[in-house]
Amino acid sequence: MTTGILSAMAQEQAGLAAHLRDLRTERYAGREFQVGRWQGREVVLALSRIGKVAPATTAAALIERFGVSRIVFTGVAGGLHPSVRVGDTVIGTEFVQHDMDASPIFPRYEVPLYGRSRFLADSVLAECLAQAAQAALQDGAVLDEATRMRFGLPDSQRVHHGLIASGDRFVSRAEEAAQLRAALPEAMAVEMEAAAVAQVCHDHGVPFAAVRNISDRADDQAHVDFGAYIEDVAGRQARALIAALLPLLPSP
Repeated sequence: MTTGILSAMAQEQAGLAAHLRDLRTERYAGREFQVGRWQGREVVLALSRIGKVAPATTAAALIERFGVSRIVFTGVAGGLHPSVRVGDTVIGTEFVQHDMDASPIFPRYEVPLYGRSRFLADSVLAECLAQAAQAALQDGAVLDEATRMRFGLPDSQRVHHGLIASGDRFVSRAEEAAQLRAALPEAMAVEMEAAAVAQVCHDHGVPFAAVRNISDRADDQAHVDFGAYIEDVAGRQARALIAALLPLLPSP
């Protein structure tokens, strides 16, 4: 079985390709796909790009061109739920497009002609991600104390499970974040890609799950040190998480 690993930005996949054996790079649909083996598993790495349309295109290419059997999305997100702190990890169990609104023809958030507003993660794949995330957070070698102090990370980072909201907006105002919390009180995090990939995987019958490292609280400070956080925290934890994930994945 081949696993597709998606991230929106290069920093979120930094260092992953170095672990691939028999690495080859293929170009398709204006994108680069890095194909190889990691821990004996067939893996395809790809950058989805940002927003909902580009990741949908990339996910379709992974399925149709490279025949992946499952897709995992890893990257950062803004925390929405009061229990979610910067540095925590969110495993998406379901996904909604928070900017989908075809009312009054369809209910708000419902994807027209699907009869649903939310797409579910594959439960087995999500549980594997949760176990891998716990292992990565408990690995003291991933983040040093200086990095934790620089970004104000708690000594104990937590793994959450729940709804992830996606939309074609970088949510960076406290007022907008508050509106999202009021409209979707169970949403754990907000980002720009996962719900679109979940819809594509639903259409193709391909298992999907997403994991998000919380880089900010989706408020007026969301842009502060964003690039540095991805590079020095999220990227490191992503490498540890994927390394822990691959042995857990079901074999054919």
